[in-house]
Amino acid sequence: MQGLDTITGRIQSDAQAEIDRITLNAEQEAERIRTGYAAMAERESADILAKGRRAAEERGERLVSAAKMEAGKMTLTAKQDMLDRAFDLAQQRLLLLPEEDYVALLVKLVVAAASTGTEKLIFNQSDRTRFGVKVASQANDALSAAGKTGGITLSEQTRPIQGGVIVSDGAVEVNCALETLVRLARPEVAGQVSQLLFA
Repeated sequence: MQGLDTITGRIQSDAQAEIDRITLNAEQEAERIRTGYAAMAERESADILAKGRRAAEERGERLVSAAKMEAGKMTLTAKQDMLDRAFDLAQQRLLLLPEEDYVALLVKLVVAAASTGTEKLIFNQSDRTRFGVKVASQANDALSAAGKTGGITLSEQTRPIQGGVIVSDGAVEVNCALETLVRLARPEVAGQVSQLLFA
């Protein structure tokens, strides 16, 4: 019986050794698989994070670019508004010149626009009443002094202009309305005005 116990003990001992070996191998294989999957998960996680960062950076760059474009548009609009205001202010200052200076300006405009010296002057209603006769008289004096015919007269009609004068020779009219002169001068002087305003 003792031999049977020895054989049974050996079989149990061998079986336990085989179980231990299989368990150890299984644990090692499980650890290897776990380590492999952990490394794979870490790589995939790093890839996902890198892609996310790149996407966020690209989106950030697009947003910054769009913001810069919008800021540029707003700046351009603001500059355009400032230019508009500057030219409106220039026109208002011309309209608010002291009477003597305003009449002198209108006389210069009439003399420069007159080709025959027999033109008719068309004003707005207010300027016609206040300055019409003076401007016609002083323009005739200036034309006579320059050796030209001084037969400029005041027209019976008026026009809805803010200020200035329209010099009419029948079908031909020279528009010296201040708003027209400021508008026509704008393309020539806008660059200089911009430099003064935005330097």
